[in-house]
Amino acid sequence: MPFRIDPHVHSFFSGDGVSSPEAILRAAKKAGLDGFALTDHNTSDGCRYLRDAGLIREDGEAVDGFLIIPGIEISTQEGHLLCLGGWLPNGLKGIPAKEAIAMVHAQNGVAIPAHPYDRMRAGIREAHLEALEMDALEVFNAATSLQRHNISARDYATRRGLPMTAGSDAHHHGSVGRSHTIFSAPTLSVRSILDSLACGTTLHCAPFSPFEALRKTFFNWFRFGKKHSYLAPEGDGARKGGVVGAGA
Repeated sequence: MPFRIDPHVHSFFSGDGVSSPEAILRAAKKAGLDGFALTDHNTSDGCRYLRDAGLIREDGEAVDGFLIIPGIEISTQEGHLLCLGGWLPNGLKGIPAKEAIAMVHAQNGVAIPAHPYDRMRAGIREAHLEALEMDALEVFNAATSLQRHNISARDYATRRGLPMTAGSDAHHHGSVGRSHTIFSAPTLSVRSILDSLACGTTLHCAPFSPFEALRKTFFNWFRFGKKHSYLAPEGDGARKGGVVGAGA
């Protein structure tokens, strides 16, 4: 069955994200998605928050017909790397990409370099991509301002025979699903979706509108209040704690 998934989404647990996980969930459903991956910058706090709220299941199954894939976007030594399907710890910023890939693979997750040819953002450049055992490549990022960067990523993935993904890179709930990936999988679960990646995908590619691009740039440069964090201890499955930081 085809499932529409946005594999690159940020909440206010990212320093430059502005929307709550709940707002993102509502927007994703309204956009007709079957799920999304929460990939906050260098933190899994948002994923643990959603797990403890009962919106992410530890067995990877969908909740009420909707799937949220646990993920993280790590600012590796070489550039930004999406790690999906694992529960990686916070504090990995600056580690080598090979090390991050090994960590997510140890948890049966997948590694996908994000916006690799975007010279205005920290994508992993081609010279480094050659040495990485990635599972797919993000070949369309809705927030990329120059479409030749997306074209270059697609060309590289084609040359290497890599599976391809498209994502919104949304930092505001209003942009969730702008671009997304259609996975052909037997069931809507983390394992089924990630396993289907190797069989190929269909991409829904649409860039941000000028307003969306301006909004993202604004929040990148002007970050109001503190970054949100989640108080629940990592790995204990606790259903306690709360969100700290400025509201958004």
